Amino acid sequence: MTKRFILLNILSVFFLSLSSQKGYEIKIKINNLKDTSVILGHYLAKNMYPDDTVRLNKNGYGVFKKKDNLPQGLYFIFLPNKTYFDIIIGENQTFQIEADTLDLFKKIKFTNSKENEIFYNYQYFLGNKKEEIRKLTEEKKNATSEDEKRTLSDKMKSIDESVKSFSKQIIDQNKNSFVATFIRATQEIEVPDPPKDAKGNVTDSFFQYRYYRTHYFDNFNISDPRLLRTPLYEDKLLTYVDKVIPQIPDTIMFEVDKIIEKSRTSPEVFRYVLITLFTHYGKSQIMGFEDIALYIADKYYLKEATWSDSTYLKKLKKQVEAKKPTMLGKVAPDIDLIEVPSEHFISAIDDTAEKRNVYVGKPFKLSQYTKDYTILYFWDTDCGHCKKETPIMYEVYKRLKDKNVQLIAISLVFSYEAKVKWVDFVNQHHLYDWVNAFYPFSVKYKELYDVMSTPSIFILDKDRRIIAKRISAEQCEEIINNEIKIKKGK
Repeated sequence: MTKRFILLNILSVFFLSLSSQKGYEIKIKINNLKDTSVILGHYLAKNMYPDDTVRLNKNGYGVFKKKDNLPQGLYFIFLPNKTYFDIIIGENQTFQIEADTLDLFKKIKFTNSKENEIFYNYQYFLGNKKEEIRKLTEEKKNATSEDEKRTLSDKMKSIDESVKSFSKQIIDQNKNSFVATFIRATQEIEVPDPPKDAKGNVTDSFFQYRYYRTHYFDNFNISDPRLLRTPLYEDKLLTYVDKVIPQIPDTIMFEVDKIIEKSRTSPEVFRYVLITLFTHYGKSQIMGFEDIALYIADKYYLKEATWSDSTYLKKLKKQVEAKKPTMLGKVAPDIDLIEVPSEHFISAIDDTAEKRNVYVGKPFKLSQYTKDYTILYFWDTDCGHCKKETPIMYEVYKRLKDKNVQLIAISLVFSYEAKVKWVDFVNQHHLYDWVNAFYPFSVKYKELYDVMSTPSIFILDKDRRIIAKRISAEQCEEIINNEIKIKKGK
């Protein structure tokens, strides 16, 4: 399996050890490999980072040695042919490794490293049990009687129990060691059966979900910095926030708070968790998830990300301030606009001077519109996507308008030429039945709604609270119809 090296990364900095202990000395001998360099490195999520390099002599012998201890975790020895094998770096960092390129897994030997002996014995054991399960699975596929299938299933269950028992034994006998912590972190929690009544009917259909959610991190100590240096951490963290908890921004923010607070026991874990969650939600295309990134930035990153460049933090602060007013649930900023009546567009069809006239229409404030739902549609006739989306948006609105829905189509007109294009487009597509609005005298509304690209759509409720944003025209219809159903259900 090939993995890429990332030599320079913002996250690698915080793995530098400040330990004053005696350092590490790892003697290594690779049979059938000589006069070449090998790399000692650590994991961080799915990435691999180099820590040390040594050149093997003609006998395949070399020594990784430095005066500072390595942070504990799962490491690897990377060979020139792009193969590698994993090793445990625990408390004892003075030991010997002998391996063979003919079979890196089966022929590896350790001296003075109990943790690595346990680690490889565990892997051997798992490998053998997986092979037994594979054979039994094949037998079960070909089984012809139900008795035979049950017997094979029982055998597989027995193997599963033996794996659990072996894992538990290692964990119990090697408490606080990294190898025990790592093995435990790979174990899924056991979810008990749901409660049943006297007739055998399940009385709580959500019991197992609640149990799994509550105990998700029982085997995985999220505040343990040693687990950062494994391929497990990121998947464990993101699986929880993406798949285990309900995908509702408010719920996610609540859980993010709990995770971040747990991570504070270790500065490096705190840093990693904060960066990972902030980046994860900042890249998300799901509606409302950008607000989670804003929330993390405002509450934590801007205040506590001391490792970040000051220029970047200033830029981030500016972005947060720009986007905060239009977070989901916020009351939409009131803005000044000018409504241009349909008569103006029609009369200007063949009148060039009237097309260029920006002194038309009736001034109004957004707060004057008080229907159950208001769609704000920011668009630009110079935008190719807008040209395709705007007629679709108009058709969607026609299907919604009888449901006490209004649409304010705000054209970004800031020149006489743009005004001409706007008039022509409205007439070409007969966009007369919604509120055609613009405001050529100020860009304040564009700033307030952080309109960096078009089309940009917001849905407001009767109280002018933002219930959806950054969505497509088709999604508008779905969201509003769903909101109406929910209200009727109440």
